[in-house]
Amino acid sequence: MKSLRAKLAADPAIGTGNVLATVLKYGADPNGPGLTFDTPVDHFPAEHPLTLGELDERVQARTAWLHEHGITRRDVIAIWATEAQDIVLSFLALTRIGAIPALLNGKMAPPIADEYIRRLRVTAVLADANHRPLLETDILAEPRDLGQGDPAKAPQHYQHHADDPVVITHTSGTTGVPKAVLHTHTTLYAALKHLLTMPQAQGTDRILNALPIPHTATILMVNQVLGNRAEMLLLSSQDAPYVLENIERWKPHAVYGFAVTWAGLAREDLSNHDLDSVRMWFNTGDCAHEPHIRKLVAVGTRETVTREGRQTVRGSHFIDGLGSSEMGHNGFHITHTIDSDHYGRCIGKPYEFARATVLSSTGEELPPGKVGLLGFRSPTVSPGYWNDSNTTYRFRLNGWFLTGDLVYRDDTGHYFHLDRVPDAVAGFEGPQLFTSMSEERILAALPEVDDCTVIITPDNGRYVADVLLELSADALDRDRTADVKAAVGDEVAAILRNVTAVGTGEVPVTVTGKVRKVALREARS
Repeated sequence: MKSLRAKLAADPAIGTGNVLATVLKYGADPNGPGLTFDTPVDHFPAEHPLTLGELDERVQARTAWLHEHGITRRDVIAIWATEAQDIVLSFLALTRIGAIPALLNGKMAPPIADEYIRRLRVTAVLADANHRPLLETDILAEPRDLGQGDPAKAPQHYQHHADDPVVITHTSGTTGVPKAVLHTHTTLYAALKHLLTMPQAQGTDRILNALPIPHTATILMVNQVLGNRAEMLLLSSQDAPYVLENIERWKPHAVYGFAVTWAGLAREDLSNHDLDSVRMWFNTGDCAHEPHIRKLVAVGTRETVTREGRQTVRGSHFIDGLGSSEMGHNGFHITHTIDSDHYGRCIGKPYEFARATVLSSTGEELPPGKVGLLGFRSPTVSPGYWNDSNTTYRFRLNGWFLTGDLVYRDDTGHYFHLDRVPDAVAGFEGPQLFTSMSEERILAALPEVDDCTVIITPDNGRYVADVLLELSADALDRDRTADVKAAVGDEVAAILRNVTAVGTGEVPVTVTGKVRKVALREARS
């Protein structure tokens, strides 16, 4: 008899819009794990582990409410909220009736949120009590109001076609108003179908989700744990102290997050915390920095096979890679342990379901060792940006999706990330000035630096580099210019203008924690 995971992998109709219903259809135990949230869900208290049946019933209640208020297929419904349960349960209910949830990060500035919603041309908006008064747009209801619906009055589940739009998420907004990324019923499930055919990864039976809740990555995780019949606690905040507190208390076997959370955790003395439950850290979005990874793999435990059999040893796994809302899933993967030596911003190799290459500005594929644009092909890639075909096609070149990253690959097929295109000075001829790689080198060379930011700006016909250092609490007060010059390499060292120590929180970041280098460049130009 086929296992549930095998049935899901073989089902041509399953996708992001119907995972919960499909898992139940194939006989999953309604008393088995559903989802756990860090805030109350209707009459359930915070951190009550909703069973699969309870989760379905709460989603049905919201589906009934939406149906009674005239929401139907293809309606675009914006959701602006902070609590994980507001976003995830609304998403599950809206997809059940064929509507298209558009998820907004709760940290988005109100004027940008209003403009983003206007560009979406939404049918209605759901906003929680904190965000409701910040919008000029009319609000249909607060997400928690949807829980008042009668589950018995929920309509039939909408039958999704493979290409049906099921969710709109947004980019981090490093250059202004975020781009609205569309995903279909199948694009966000293609990677999960592949993973269902493989052995379940160590640690993925009990997951702490420290990813931004409105992000594509959280939608992936919800569908993954439902299919794996795993436990997951979803956090409404990704701040490192809150994540650390929940690791110690809830004792997950895996923690999923962005690079900004790992940087925050690495600032702590992790030896003073009980992190033994963690087997695996999983990073998506920007690739993580070596010093941060090394601090994390030094704690926790993992299982390994020895001559004496399977044993638990000190130190955890860290799975790094590179992903984005548009890519639909991490496109690359590389695993680190305490014994790793393959760093230098190595993002590993593409997953089996994906293809990658390095392109010239005109679309020719470049050989190993040559820096160029990262081109990506995968069934997970977004079909485009909602209401913005111009931007959609600008990021296509010779049949490849352009991720906006500068990379090279070595002779073994491993890819290395150098920078984001807007942040670098890297023509195919001329200077090769990379901010992200410079940051990596500074962090590796100066252990007293917790985090750093490099900005390169034009100045009277030349380029100059400014470096902002976030120092550990016990760092000595001294000039580190010579150390930074020695670390970054000759080309960046030659244009170095200032090295400045800054406090935590002084560097402007986006809603997902990415540094807003465009704002820093404008301030220094």
